[in-house]
Amino acid sequence: MKLGVFTPLLAQLSLDAVLTKLTAVGVHTVELSTGNYPGDPHCKLTMLENAAALKEFQKTLERHKVGISALSCHGNPLHPDKATAKTNAEINRKTILLAEKLGVDTVVDFSGCPGGSPSAKEPNWVTCPWPPEYLQILDWQWKEVATSFWKERAKFAADHGVRIAIEMHPGFLAYSPETLLRLREIAGPSLGCNYDPSHMFWQGIDPIAAIRVLGDAIFHVHAKDTQIYAANLPRTGVLDTKPYTDEAHRGWIFRTCGYGHGAEWWKEFVSTLRMFGYDGVLSIEHEDSLLSPEEGLTRAVRFLDEVVIKEKPAAAWWV
Repeated sequence: MKLGVFTPLLAQLSLDAVLTKLTAVGVHTVELSTGNYPGDPHCKLTMLENAAALKEFQKTLERHKVGISALSCHGNPLHPDKATAKTNAEINRKTILLAEKLGVDTVVDFSGCPGGSPSAKEPNWVTCPWPPEYLQILDWQWKEVATSFWKERAKFAADHGVRIAIEMHPGFLAYSPETLLRLREIAGPSLGCNYDPSHMFWQGIDPIAAIRVLGDAIFHVHAKDTQIYAANLPRTGVLDTKPYTDEAHRGWIFRTCGYGHGAEWWKEFVSTLRMFGYDGVLSIEHEDSLLSPEEGLTRAVRFLDEVVIKEKPAAAWWV
């Protein structure tokens, strides 16, 4: 297991400057955005048609001795606005093709969220089973929109030697282990998850227990923490729509690793990941509004460096 960094937190820097900064703190693996919600990508999809740019990009990585854990294109390919859906889906398709060219086996995305009907203009995230029309909407979203798209896209990815890792995030169809596994059953084994424990915490899901539910569906892991503010929860609940920067009044906020839960928790987290077959990258994602990207990154690397299990165990004498 090793540390990586999801680079949008350093979007203001060039790729060369990003890699220089990361290798200086001992990080030699990156997760790169190609577009959709994380803007200003360090990994340009135009490289698919520009062999010289692709070669220069690869040389930059090689010069810094840095590898790629995943390409990410977090979007909404199921958006009810057809133009938005088409753009997001095309970025996903091109990201899969670029991953193949780069020898990267994982592409991260969201499951997406359709509208409430064929004539809808905006996404409609259903969060409860009543009134009864809500379940009718949800049934339509899964059967008429999500199933056809993700069955085709997962097959496309598999045909190109790539896996799709869906990040479970409220606001989209697949936001919990149960909904992720439902999508995986539809799309097949080339679709799994990008596991971000911070999104489990604020839904009231134990992230370590959920590893046992997800098992080999975990393709990639984000290292990000959440702090729950018990004093605010009686007022806000977990579905808190106040801005993330209104920290004093929210029920929870995202935190740099170690600021929501301590080393003991994170050691159990990485141990359980290994127990269930994940020995890949912990990709640090900084979304802590109380710490600058510079300080958040540095502290997360320092904290997690003492937590990750870096060597595979040898055969034990007692086995």
